[in-house]
This record gives sequence, C-alpha cells and structure tokens, in this order.
Amino acid sequence: MNKETIIQAHNLAAGYAGKSVWKQADFSIGKGDFVGVLGPNGAGKTTLFRLLLGLIKPLSGELSVFGQEPRRGNPRIGYVPQRHPVDSETMIEALEIVRLGLSGNRWGFDSPREARNGRDEALAAIESVGAKSLAHRPLGLLSGGEQQRVFLAQALVGNPDILLLDEPLANLDIRRESEMVELIQSIVKSLGVTVLLIVHNINPLLPVLNRVMYIANGRVATGNPGDVLNSQALSALYDSPVEVLRDSRGRIAIVGADEGAHHHDYHE
Repeated sequence: MNKETIIQAHNLAAGYAGKSVWKQADFSIGKGDFVGVLGPNGAGKTTLFRLLLGLIKPLSGELSVFGQEPRRGNPRIGYVPQRHPVDSETMIEALEIVRLGLSGNRWGFDSPREARNGRDEALAAIESVGAKSLAHRPLGLLSGGEQQRVFLAQALVGNPDILLLDEPLANLDIRRESEMVELIQSIVKSLGVTVLLIVHNINPLLPVLNRVMYIANGRVATGNPGDVLNSQALSALYDSPVEVLRDSRGRIAIVGADEGAHHHDYHE
C-alpha cells in the first residue's frame, strides 16, 4: 500500500539573498516516514527546515506540505531547534514550557477551563516522552538530555503530523543517545508522525530509519539508506571519490569527501 505523500519537492532551489545553497532537488516524503537528514556543516540542512516551516521561500521550483505552500505557524508541524538557550536560573516549570506549545501563538489569557485542559494535554505530552517526573521541576535545573525531552514534548503537544528535529542527539552520551532514538522511533510508530531529523552521526539511527536525505555540494540525494549511503551514490553527489566503509556491526564511516565535509565516523 502506498503511503500518503505529505511533503513534495520538484526542481527545488533554496538559499538566501538570491544565492542558492542547494538546487535541483526532487523528493517526496510520506506519512510515517522516519528521515535522517545529514551532510557537512553549512550544506543547507537547517535551510531545508526553514523552507518547510515557511520561514523562507524557495529561490525556484516547487515545494508543497500537505498539498499546499508551506506557511508560518502551521500547527501540523512540530519543531525542535538545535539550540534552546536555557539559563540555569530559569525557574518556570517544565509543564508550563510544554503548555506554551499550545498557547504560545494565542493572544490574551486562557479561561480556567482552557488552562486546565491545556495542562492536561501538556502532562500527556510529557508522559509520552517518558518525562512525567520532570513535569514540576524548573527547566533551568534539568540536564541537557532532560531539557531535550521537555522540548520534544512541547513540539508534540499539539499532535502534529510532521516533527522536525534539528540535532536532537547532539551532546548526549551513548546511552542517552540510544534512549532518544528509541523514543523518537516509538513516536513514529505509535502516532504515525513523519519525522525529519538532522544528525551528524547516522549510526545510532541506521536500525530505525527508512529514508535518508543527504545534502552536500549544492545538491540533495534522497532515498532508502542503502540507496544513498553507498560509495557510488555519494561519489556522484560530491563529484569526487567517496568511500563508504562498514564494520562488522553495520556501522558506517564516510571518507574521501571534499575537505569542507564533516565526515561521519564512529567517534562523533
């Protein structure tokens, strides 16, 4: 059975001030896909997210999300940015941070009933990411991994159809990294959410991804992991010899890309 296509691009070019970052991109993403977005620093991965969020317009080509042009503030898209600056003195409860995912775009005060319902929904979102014990703790006193779960809950509280995660595995140790991957995979399966996740080290995600989007050299390659993460495909993308090495556990290292590339190896 074919999946419903919810993101479609044709001959898409992205960039700023009329200068392209990447171009001639053709891809489609289906409902429930788990997509790893990778490539060197500065290649345009976050630019892709900005396009999907309606924060910038394509330089050329076509892009549709849910069959329409992307628009700012679309409640059907949840987004967790790469950096959430949090001061250690931030005493607002995690539960209230999550509730902002419901009321952050609405002017005025909630009625008591709306406030109660909002807190119930926020608590359910926190529970869905395994962070119920954090609900009434101040955000500034949480660890980086705990804060990441809270912001994930905030992105999920409105029941989005698409979840955009920018480097959610950054600065996590191996155990927390594995837990976060399992959590996101469970969200994909249980809620049918389509996830696009920017990552530098693809290895923790290889067992659970069904799609890969590799952005490099002003181009975008999209497909199943085996179709994209191989020497032939990446050599064509870079216009330069690239070798994809695999160890006995299936982990990969990408070597031989241009000097500006960020290589994906076992130690990231």
